[in-house]
Amino acid sequence: MSLPQRKFDFWQEHSLNYLKMAFSMDRREKPKDADAYGKRTGICGDTVEFFLSIQEGRIQSVSFDITGCINTNACANTIAYLAEGKKIEDAWKITPDDVINFLKTLPSENYHCAELAAGAFYLALSDNKKREHHRRKQPCTIDGSELTGAGSEPASA
Repeated sequence: MSLPQRKFDFWQEHSLNYLKMAFSMDRREKPKDADAYGKRTGICGDTVEFFLSIQEGRIQSVSFDITGCINTNACANTIAYLAEGKKIEDAWKITPDDVINFLKTLPSENYHCAELAAGAFYLALSDNKKREHHRRKQPCTIDGSELTGAGSEPASA
């Protein structure tokens, strides 16, 4: 005799943090006057774009846009939530694991969504650094690699 299988209940199986971040749309926009921008497309085909507003070395607001699944939306929203109000140097410390831990119930097969969102966010932070250096007319590097363009990855050596 086999036990009856329990049905998956999306609303009961996910944490409140996951549900809030997955369905919230209040940060989802493409402002024209962003101080920094980063965009990344994952191997799954999802795309995340981040738009940062920065004042005096602190992230004032984070907006994003995605083309992708609900898990990518949850991860991008979590990055925005964790980054707002942080100093730039502290924002660099936000990791995909921080996103996964905050959400609590992101399915393991969708951990790449956290990596995708973090990657796009790091590109926005890199863009900010490049723009700062451009204003000062100095070459911009991260870990010894020169940045080549807005929202781009460091050029290979």
